[in-house]
Amino acid sequence: MPGRPSRWLLRVAFAAHLRPDQSAGYVAVRPTPRSRSQALGFLKCFLGVLKMEMTEMTGVSLKRGALVVEDNDSGVPAEETKKQKLSECSLTKGQVGLQNDFLSISEDVPGPPDTVSTGKGGKNSEAQLEDEEEEEADGLSEECEEEESESFADMMKHGLTEADVGITKFVSSHQGFSGILKERYSDFVVHEIGKDGRISHLNDLSIPVDEEDPSEDIFTVLTAEEKQRLEELQLFKNKETSVAIEVIEDTKEKRTVIHQAIKSLFPGLETKTEDREGKKYIVAYHAAGKKALAKVRTAADPRKHSWPKSRGSYCHFVLYKENKDTMDAINVLSRYLRVKPNIFSYMGTKDKRAITVQEIAVLKITAQRLAHLNKCLMNFKLGNFSYQKNPLKLGELQGNHFTVVLRNITGTDDQVQQAMNSLREIGFINYYGMQRFGTTAVPTYQVGRAILQNSWTEVMDLILKPRSGAEKGYLVKCREEWAKTKDPAAALRKLPVKRCVEGQLLRGLSKYGMKNIVSAFGIIPRNNRLMYIHSYQSYVWNNMVSKRIEDYGLKPVPGDLVLKGVQEAYREMLTADNLDIDNMRHKIRDYSLSGAYRKIIIRPQNVSWEVVAYDDPKIPLFNTDVDNLEGKPPPVFASEGKYRALKMDFSLPPSTYATMAIREVLKMDTSIKNQTQLNTTWLR
Repeated sequence: MPGRPSRWLLRVAFAAHLRPDQSAGYVAVRPTPRSRSQALGFLKCFLGVLKMEMTEMTGVSLKRGALVVEDNDSGVPAEETKKQKLSECSLTKGQVGLQNDFLSISEDVPGPPDTVSTGKGGKNSEAQLEDEEEEEADGLSEECEEEESESFADMMKHGLTEADVGITKFVSSHQGFSGILKERYSDFVVHEIGKDGRISHLNDLSIPVDEEDPSEDIFTVLTAEEKQRLEELQLFKNKETSVAIEVIEDTKEKRTVIHQAIKSLFPGLETKTEDREGKKYIVAYHAAGKKALAKVRTAADPRKHSWPKSRGSYCHFVLYKENKDTMDAINVLSRYLRVKPNIFSYMGTKDKRAITVQEIAVLKITAQRLAHLNKCLMNFKLGNFSYQKNPLKLGELQGNHFTVVLRNITGTDDQVQQAMNSLREIGFINYYGMQRFGTTAVPTYQVGRAILQNSWTEVMDLILKPRSGAEKGYLVKCREEWAKTKDPAAALRKLPVKRCVEGQLLRGLSKYGMKNIVSAFGIIPRNNRLMYIHSYQSYVWNNMVSKRIEDYGLKPVPGDLVLKGVQEAYREMLTADNLDIDNMRHKIRDYSLSGAYRKIIIRPQNVSWEVVAYDDPKIPLFNTDVDNLEGKPPPVFASEGKYRALKMDFSLPPSTYATMAIREVLKMDTSIKNQTQLNTTWLR
C-alpha cells in the first residue's frame, strides 16, 4: 500500500466495556498482506454483521468490544494492552469474538418458548445442545473482503417492522416519546426470579468449606504438555491407550494430588501408580473404552469414588454473564471443564445482548472447580455456590426482574410520569417480541408455516435462498452458491462454521439427497426446528390479539377462554395459510400443535423509575452485581446534562417480553429496523 507507514496499528477499542477512566488497548502487528486484509476484513464484518466469532487473529485473543483499524501515522509504540485472565488455564486454541449486534432488540426469554394463545398452540422442549464443536476456518477475513455495497442501516431497511408480525395496538392513552433501547448491552440487565420468589444476585464468591475437596494444587501440578496429552487421551484423539506421568520429588502427597488432578480435570480417565525402572509414574487410562467418556457423570452411572455420599449431587451456582446467551455460556463452561453440556440444568434461557444473572446447576462438579473458572473466563462470573440434591428444571422460575436504561429520551418529566404510571396500573399487551421472527427479509414464521403445510421444498428454499438484510459474509456466499448450483456440498464448502442451521441442512441434504428433505431437515437439533413452528404460533397470536383488542377493547368477552366468538378470525387466518384449525395434527409428531392459553394483558410488578441527566453516552448509569462486589460506588448524576435517560425497574412473569413493556412506554416501534434509524452514535 504506497505511502503507508511500515507498521499498522490494530486498535482494540473496548468502548462498550471500559469505565471512563480506562483506556483502550493497542496491539501492533506487522504489515503483512494477510494481517492488513484480515484487519480490514474484520472491520467490514464489524460494520455489516450482527455478530461474528473469529479465531486466531494474528495470535491475539481480545477481551470484548468493538474493533477499529487505524493507521499509526505517528509511529507511536503499542499502548497498554488489556490483560487476559488466562492464567492457570489450558486452552487448546485461541479464540476471539467480536460482538456487533449493537442494535439488536432481542432480549431475555425467561423460560422455554411457551405455548401459543387463546387458540391453537404448542409446547416447547428443552434445547438439545450439540455435543461436538466444529473448528472454525482460519482467515475469516476472506469472508468479508468484498466491499459492503450497503451500510448497516441500509441493509436493515429490508428487516421486519412490528406491523409485519401483527404488533399494532397499544392499551394506554399517554403521549409517546422516543428513546434508544440497548444502545449498550449493559443498559439491559436481567435478574432471574427463582421458584422461591427471590431475585438472583451474584454477591458471594466464597467456596463452601468441604474437607473432602482436593487441594488447590490440582490446578498447577500438571504441565501444559501433560494436560494436552491427557486431553487427547480423554477425547480419543491419538492412538495412545494410556499416558504416564513421572512423579518428580516423589511423595505420597504428591502422588495423591496428581491422581486427584487427573480425575477432576479429565472426566472419564482412571489412574494407577506404577514402578518403572525405579521411578514412580501415575498412569492415566480409559477404564471402559470409548463408552467411559459418554457415561461419566450421569445420574445412571456416576463415579462412585469421586463424590462424597453426604454431599448433594448437584452444585448450584449463580452465573453472571455479559453479552452471551445461556446455551452459549453452558457450552463455554463445558469446554473449560471438559464435560458434556447436558450435565448442566437451568430454569430459563437468557438472551445474549444483556447482562444477565441466573441460577445454574451442574452434576458432580465441585464449587472449587467452578470458582477456578473466575480466573480464566471473561464476561463471566460464578458464585453463590451450594450443594443440592436435585437439578433445576426448565420453567421452574417465577419470572425475571429487569433494569433497563433508555438513553437520549425526548419525553418531558410529565410524559415519563404518565407513561410509567400507565405501565404500572394498566400494563401492556402480551405480544411476542420481535426476536421471535428473525432479522432478515425471510421471517422465521414463514418457514414454520411451510413446515405445517408439509411444503418441504419451500422449507428448504426459505432457509437457503439469498435474502436481503444484514448477514454474515460467508452466509451470503453460501446462499449465492446454493442459488447458482443447487449443490449442497458446494454450498457447504462456503461455510467455515458448519453448525449453523444452514450448514446443518446442507449437511443433511448431502447425506440424504434432495428427494429426502424431511430427513435432511431432521439433522437440525429439535429445539431449532421447533423454533420455526413457535414463530408461526407467535405470528398467529400477535395478529389475533390485535384483532381482539380492536374489536372488543380490554373488556372480557366470550371467546377469551373458549374458541367462541372470535373463532372465525382464527379460522379465516389459518385457512388463508392453507391450514385447518380443526386439525393441527402433523404427520411428524414433533410438529403437531396441542394448544394452550396466554394472557392478553400483563401488569408488571415492582415498577420503579427515575430520569437522569448525563453527558458521556458511554458512561454506565447504574452498578452491576460485579461492580458491587468490587466495591465500586454508584454513579452520581448532575442536575443538568447533554442527554437524559430513563432508568426503569420492573418484574415480569416467564415467557413475557420486556421489549413489549418498553414499547408501551415509548409508544414506538421496537424493531431493529426502526431502532437503527434512532441510534446514530453507535458507529462513532
